[in-house]
Amino acid sequence: MPILTVAAPEYLPTYAHPGDAGADLRSAEDGIIAPGGRRMFKTGVSIALPEGYVALVHPRSGLAAKHGITVLNAPGTVDAGYRGEIAVTLHNTDLENEFVVAKGDRIAQLVIQQFEVANFVVVETLPDSHRGAGGFGSTGTN
Repeated sequence: MPILTVAAPEYLPTYAHPGDAGADLRSAEDGIIAPGGRRMFKTGVSIALPEGYVALVHPRSGLAAKHGITVLNAPGTVDAGYRGEIAVTLHNTDLENEFVVAKGDRIAQLVIQQFEVANFVVVETLPDSHRGAGGFGSTGTN
């Protein structure tokens, strides 16, 4: 388990339950998202990730299911070299009702993941596979 250095935030990311993959990020400010609109919310959290790790900002399922609120660029990517404040762009998919965010509200989840850097090699052709070039919808409608 990596140890992350976190710059003294008011709201430290926290795991709701043992074994959870996502730590809750809270809003550091009040705000309103207009129907169908989007707004960026500061979290007050800055982290130092070890090399080879990434932090991914995911939507909270409860906000999505109950209010139609999601993270616009989900998942958002926080690279190891970034030292600025993590901000979350929320999108209100409800076209009739605004959504109010209060300072301290849980607005997203932060998932820390180890990754590998790929070595991209240009070739004339790719090897065959069972799937081939089959893309969206290629496995049927069910």
